[in-house]
Amino acid sequence: MKQRKCIIDDQESVDPDLEMMKERFAKLLLGEDMSGSGKGVCTAVTISNAITNLYATLFGQNLRLEPLKPEKKAMWKREMDCLLSVCDYIVEFIPKSQNLKDGTALEVMESRPRSDIYINLPALRKLDAMLIEILDGFQDIEFWYAEQGSMSSNSTRSGSFRRVIVQRKEEKWWVPVPCVPPGGLSEKSRKHLRHKRDCANQIHKAAMAINSSILDDMEIPDTYMASLPKSGRASLGDVTYRYMCTTDIFSPDYVLDCLNIASEHEALELADRVEASMYTWRRKACMKHSKSSWEMVKDLMSDIDRTDKNHVLAERAESLLFCLKQRYPELSQTSLDTCKIQYNRDVGQATLESYSRVLEGLAFNIVAWIEDVLFVDKSVRNQGE
Repeated sequence: MKQRKCIIDDQESVDPDLEMMKERFAKLLLGEDMSGSGKGVCTAVTISNAITNLYATLFGQNLRLEPLKPEKKAMWKREMDCLLSVCDYIVEFIPKSQNLKDGTALEVMESRPRSDIYINLPALRKLDAMLIEILDGFQDIEFWYAEQGSMSSNSTRSGSFRRVIVQRKEEKWWVPVPCVPPGGLSEKSRKHLRHKRDCANQIHKAAMAINSSILDDMEIPDTYMASLPKSGRASLGDVTYRYMCTTDIFSPDYVLDCLNIASEHEALELADRVEASMYTWRRKACMKHSKSSWEMVKDLMSDIDRTDKNHVLAERAESLLFCLKQRYPELSQTSLDTCKIQYNRDVGQATLESYSRVLEGLAFNIVAWIEDVLFVDKSVRNQGE
């Protein structure tokens, strides 16, 4: 009876995890189509959505600098190991020399993870561990948080934090407000925050670079190419087009300064228009290759001029887009990026893209949270002076 009771207890402790794993794999295999009628999305999109949703579940409500709760940390590791395990079976064959006992040298083929996974997945796992370690480093801290527009029980330790709240952006009213002691943080705590900020910033850059390279390798869907405007000028608008065409020495920074972008929404809209014009001009520059021999001879001179102009404009649009993304690192995905993710069928690319994207978002948030604390600390110290 004791043995039977022990077995039953073990089954009861395992069942919740087992049921969760069954549910996860059912959603993956069904392609998020719980009717089972075959109308679900492809495996690549399903895994991408699963990683995105897991991140939102575990980190979506985490708006402050504090260690992740043990149960959430365990769930993140367990679920990500499960979702990333598919990459263990995405392989390529490479030649390898092998010597037999008699000294004969043979060249055999052995499998290893596909090159993009072989390079990027270990790097992403390392960045993941570093971000969790950064959050774990905020166990014993000198600052605390008060909800926006309210006083917490600890906030009485700082009588000046209300004046700091006024300086925060009102559109982020839900973000907890960091509070520091009346004299500000100690130099040791301030140095610790700056060090962690710099580390998180480097992680953000690395994750963003990996994400950009994966998106660049994804095929451009036919639906996006079909939706491109006939004219790059029509996509950009007369003002932006004039800046790109009338200057002999093109400066993307100068163009962005002249456009006076007032919000992230305007920046994203400009990025979409610039990207669309870039591919429109590239398509026009390549149009001559689809012409017949007689048409190419008849239009030879005009084609050269037009191709050169389209090629230059496409390069300028690409440099403008790059500069725009550098200036607004928090910029959301462009229409092309979203379209690529939606129509992508490569499971490996989908896994790497979504993993790098969520790590990029977490790193960016950590940097922003640290900047908030340092801003409040600086404000309090200035008020004390």
